[in-house]
Formats: sequence, C-alpha cells, structure tokens
Amino acid sequence: MIELKVDVDPAEVGFDAERLRRIDKHFDGYLEQKRLPGYLAVVTRNGKVAHLASNGRRDIEAGLPVETDTIWRVYSMTKPVTSVAAMMLVEAGLIDLKDPISRWLPEFSEPRVFAGGSSVKPATVPAAGPIRLWHLLTHTAGLTYGFHRTHPVDALYRDAGFDLGTAPGLDLAGVSEAIARLPLLFEPGSEWNYSVATDILGRLIEVVSGQSLDAFFAERIFTPLGMHETGFQAADGDLDRLAALYVPHPATKEPFRHDELGNVGRVAPSCFSGGGGLVSTAGDFHRFAQMLVRGGELDGVRLLGPRTVRLMATNHLPGGGDLETCGRTGFSEAPYDGFGFGLGFSVLDDPVKAKTLASAGEFAWGGAASTAFWVDPDEDITVLFFTQLLPSSTYPIRVELRNLVYQAYLASNGA
Repeated sequence: MIELKVDVDPAEVGFDAERLRRIDKHFDGYLEQKRLPGYLAVVTRNGKVAHLASNGRRDIEAGLPVETDTIWRVYSMTKPVTSVAAMMLVEAGLIDLKDPISRWLPEFSEPRVFAGGSSVKPATVPAAGPIRLWHLLTHTAGLTYGFHRTHPVDALYRDAGFDLGTAPGLDLAGVSEAIARLPLLFEPGSEWNYSVATDILGRLIEVVSGQSLDAFFAERIFTPLGMHETGFQAADGDLDRLAALYVPHPATKEPFRHDELGNVGRVAPSCFSGGGGLVSTAGDFHRFAQMLVRGGELDGVRLLGPRTVRLMATNHLPGGGDLETCGRTGFSEAPYDGFGFGLGFSVLDDPVKAKTLASAGEFAWGGAASTAFWVDPDEDITVLFFTQLLPSSTYPIRVELRNLVYQAYLASNGA
C-alpha cells in the first residue's frame, strides 16, 4: 500500500499554504450543501505532495470516511493508462500510429459511414479510408457512445447494448466485433467524437501483445510502478475500502446511492474495459501521474521515452482545432474552448481562449464519477481529484479545481 501524505512545505515548491486551504473550504462547502458524498484532492510539485485535502464519506450509509487509501472507480481515467500501453507497443516496434487497425482486428476491414436515414433504417456508404491506430488514440475514428443521445448512430449503439458501458456478457473480443458491425459517424480522421475507441484500443493491445488487457496492465505498468491496488476489480479483502457510488437524487439533488452501477469494481467484469474499467487509489494514481510528468520514468522504471510522452501531450485534432470546433458531442461540465486532444489526453493549447489559470501544455482527463487528474509539465505540477458522483457534468468541479490550484501557485517556472 502506498502511503500518501504531505511531504514538503508548500512554500518550498512555490505554493501559498493558506491559499491552498481554499481547496478544502470550497469542497467542504459541497459537503455542507449535500452535493458530494466525500472527496480527496492531491496537489504536487517537483514530485512532492504539497497539499492533501479530504473530507466526507466514502460510504454515507455505512458512515465510513474518505481516507487516503480509499479505492475509487476512475472510469475514463482508465483511458490514459490504455493509451500509455498502446504507445509502449509503438515504441517496441510492434505497431505504428499510421497502421490500419484491421491488420489486427479484421472485423474492421470494411468500415461503413452513416450517410442518412434513422436508427431504424440507416443508410451507409463505405468509408473512404481505414481506421488507423492514431484515430483510436485521438477519438477521431468515427465511433461513439450510446449515452450521447445526439445522433442516430448513438441509438444504434444503445440498441446493441452499448449505453453507459460495454454490452453485458461480452468479453473484449466480442465488444470489438459488435462495434465493428455498427456504422461510423464520420470519415476516420475528419472529426472528434468521444467514444468507445479506447475499448477497441484495449482489444488491439490484447491481440498484438498476446496477453489479456488486465495481464498486460499488471505486468507492464502496475507492477513496475508499484501500483498494487489498481485493477479491474478491488481485491476481496479490500472491498470495504471501495467507495460507494452515487447519483444526484432527482428531487433533492443530494447524493443517492446507485447500487446497480456500484457493482463496478466489486465483481469480476466480463470485459476488461480499456475505456473505463479500472479502480485505483490516490496513492497509485499519483505514481502514474508522476511517471507522466517525469517524461515516462519514475524511480528508475521507464515505461515510455520523453519524446513519446511529448507527442502524446500534443494536440492531434484536424487542423489543430480544439474540442469545441472539432467535436461532435458535449460530454463534460464546461466548454472545451482552447483544449485540443492528443494521444489519450486533452491538451490545453490556449489558456486565454479556455479562460483558465492553467498552463499551456497541460494534459489531462477525468472519469464519469467526477474524478479528474492533470499534468503540468512546464511547472512540474500534478493534481488529482477523487469522488464518486455520476455524471461528471453534475458540477463544474474540474474548472473550479484548476482555478483553486493555480491561484495558490506563486512561483514561476524553475522556482
């Protein structure tokens, strides 16, 4: 178990301690107003934890508090892990970003694009080009999620059992085959749409590596980094540390326990979802974030080269656009003006356009239960936030947290 604690005076790494305490005050206000069950926030600079804030309950009904070793469903914060795994295979020369994915997943040999009609009677045409590896990493493959509910193809996904997650009962191979039978929203590479692309990426990793996704993660990422409490299921002896999952009550907006979805992380999944299946602790994910901010290496363990991490943290959207101009669907609690998308992360290109205090070059992602993390390589800052409230669009937590962190940062680069 990784012991997570403050290990540096905030002033030594450029933070004002009193201003950092605004984070606690702000999110304690969420608890007082009964908007969150509990929370945990971690702020680091130069590899040192400068601030650790937590309060509330990991399980309201059982009266169990949030603790530093609480286990959280990180949902889509799984995507950066899967993306790192894919880039490890790229570095090994086993795959290339420009390769058609049909080389390993023949079910995608003849993709078709939605051309009109409805979900009941869709018209499709052959895609002009193949889906390539970089399309999966950047969510420009033309795939979607059923929960978007903005396009007839979204409805086709729901009809096939893909709504909030993967279709029940299918393993990852079955998921890939089922998705391949559905039409694309657009020509691969032409637009951005948040999607099941990272689940398909997970299946590609399995085929290329010859390992199941959980085994690859454990052997190649989690064990080397010391992330022993991260996986697709909490260990039987640790289930009491797994936070309960909540949604806003439709009448009171107070956290309302969602036991059905709360089984995620408690029972073995049929599908190892590279797009959203992991559970983790703050200590473990801190290790992952530190590996990224250090350019792919931590404590003598190197997963990726620094050039690879820089490429992943560079905007790859068509024409250098942002998620607002290139994106098909809104999916988060705030506009994404000024944010592009790299190989598995959002990338802040223009802080002025984004109206944020954060640094250009920040790369980040979050999870459906309102978790979030970001890496600021310019200032050597990482930030983690954990809670368990679906959906992430309920409150503007990530926007607020960015401002709260950077208003407390008084140093300049290199201080």
